[in-house]
Amino acid sequence: QVQLVESGGGLVQAGGSLRLSCAASGRTLSNYIMGWFRQAPGKEREFVAGISRSGSRRYTDSVKGRFTISRDNAKNTVYLQMNSLKPEDTAVYYCAADRDVAPVIVHTATHQYDYWGQGTQVTVSS
Repeated sequence: QVQLVESGGGLVQAGGSLRLSCAASGRTLSNYIMGWFRQAPGKEREFVAGISRSGSRRYTDSVKGRFTISRDNAKNTVYLQMNSLKPEDTAVYYCAADRDVAPVIVHTATHQYDYWGQGTQVTVSS
């Protein structure tokens, strides 16, 4: 069992930056594929970024070049650095862990992830 706790959300103006953190307990995060998802009001939860067990990264097109996912295995924490934020990035952001053992895969579907955090709100004002 993995417990995930997100932090770092908040209110920021368009063009600003935030760094989200996802701290894990119960298991070592290096054994999991890790993903960040987001859900805006009235919309489905969508994949934002993911990092494989070997460190391969994958991003949804709308955040490429602006967001960076990373992991610090020593701290058992995954980060999402978000730069050049836009109002359309406003959502609740969730961290998730996938038990798949493949070293280079990053899944993008919500049903492929086994553990979820409670979410952190990101609001970008125009």
